[in-house]
Amino acid sequence: MSKILITGGAGFIGAHLVARLVESDREIVVLDNFKRSSRETLGQWVAEGRVRLVEGDIRRFDDVAGALLGCQTVYHLAAQSNVMGAVDDPDYSIATNVLGTFNVLRAAAEAGVKRVVFTSSREVYGEAQVLPVSEREPLLAKNPYGASKVAGEAYCRTFASTHGLRVAVVRLANVYGAGDSGRVIPLWLAAAQEGRDLQIYGGEQVIDFLWVGTAVDALLHAAEGGLPGPTNIGSGIGTKIVDLATRIIEVTKSASKIVRTPPREIEVAKFVADVQLMRSLGLRPELDPLGHLGELVAAYRPSGSPAPRKTAN
Repeated sequence: MSKILITGGAGFIGAHLVARLVESDREIVVLDNFKRSSRETLGQWVAEGRVRLVEGDIRRFDDVAGALLGCQTVYHLAAQSNVMGAVDDPDYSIATNVLGTFNVLRAAAEAGVKRVVFTSSREVYGEAQVLPVSEREPLLAKNPYGASKVAGEAYCRTFASTHGLRVAVVRLANVYGAGDSGRVIPLWLAAAQEGRDLQIYGGEQVIDFLWVGTAVDALLHAAEGGLPGPTNIGSGIGTKIVDLATRIIEVTKSASKIVRTPPREIEVAKFVADVQLMRSLGLRPELDPLGHLGELVAAYRPSGSPAPRKTAN
């Protein structure tokens, strides 16, 4: 039975990946520091002995090396995982996303791991001049989060060339789904159900939203079959931020209003992934990037909040 390590496996995407992998005949180890996650996320599988949960931090090499013993595959998801978080706490962001990634790669190389899957981000491209953005575009990160992922990718290339480590780099678009927090879709779903205004910074943004199930499909493919190089994983469809707000108001049957405020210059305004390479690998994005919004309404209903006010028809 093969053994797998998932760093950050108690987090949003990690928990969805674990949910898929527990159905297979594999030994699963999760390493997490629980900064933005909870032990309860994987509680049932841990209790059943289907997952071994290790509390540790990728910033400490010994934590990584210990968790990784005997593993053939590593899914490296642990990260400070959003733009504003990297601005608010740059020291943690750099230490986790750069030093932490170096520790994972070093430990994997020393342990003879067969493959590492590194979750990068569309933020590595910065503000692209042409949409959709292909993998051939230069990496011109606009903010500290994107820069940390560029550095992580550089270390992936270095370990591949100097240690022969097989590393697959997955550049994810804006992933959404149950279990996420602190990003626009969960924040707005909760706000709309409380009847609060949906605040838009600027309003000209175009975002490529990716259903978490498709992201997991890509991670599994990257581990099992590898990738020809860093690969965009997105919907290939741009969604205007104003249209997202309108859609959320519709699915929550809310009377919330859309309020525009000045843009946050540190954020990338427009991104749509070129998904030709993704499609050539047999990975199919959702036809409607926001088609799963309705499923998430109950998941983000604030506890004790009143029922949302209905709009007039």
